[in-house]
Amino acid sequence: MTKILVLGVGNILWADEGFGVRAVEALHARYTFPTNVALVDGGTQGLSLLPMVEDADILVILDAVDFALPPGTLHLADDDEVPRRLTAKKMSLHQTNMLDVLGLARLSGKLPARLRLIGVQPLDLENYGGSLTPPVRAQIDPAIAETLKFLGQNGITATPRPPGEHAEPLGPTPVALAAYEQGRAA
Repeated sequence: MTKILVLGVGNILWADEGFGVRAVEALHARYTFPTNVALVDGGTQGLSLLPMVEDADILVILDAVDFALPPGTLHLADDDEVPRRLTAKKMSLHQTNMLDVLGLARLSGKLPARLRLIGVQPLDLENYGGSLTPPVRAQIDPAIAETLKFLGQNGITATPRPPGEHAEPLGPTPVALAAYEQGRAA
């Protein structure tokens, strides 16, 4: 059975840097998936993600990445277009670690056969404690739609969660988006 990893990465403490985590949280809250699909809040775990990446046949990464586009622009990259070399250029605060993970998976011969990066151009990466800016937050639904489309092209059908059904959080409840934003307002 094909193993699929949908990985949201980023640091939720730095405004738009948390886009990938927030997008995978929203995807998980709205849909269920077959058992061969894992949704993971990768946060800033960096190299500790390597075993999961190496075990996947298909990897979808949701992230805030500087593509030098207008803020809030969604950008897709597939396979060879996804950066995988070890590099000194940081595309975001945690990106070097994700590049390291992809580079090491490639060196070990265990890079997933298919890669899809669903990235958004951040507006603000400097607001420590801030939440997503409006143009970046507005791309969560389109990022989810692109994820579902890509998974569908690979034979995976997501099932919408029934109204009122709550998903177990992917990460600690106090830093889930609503709780995080309520804590900021207090």
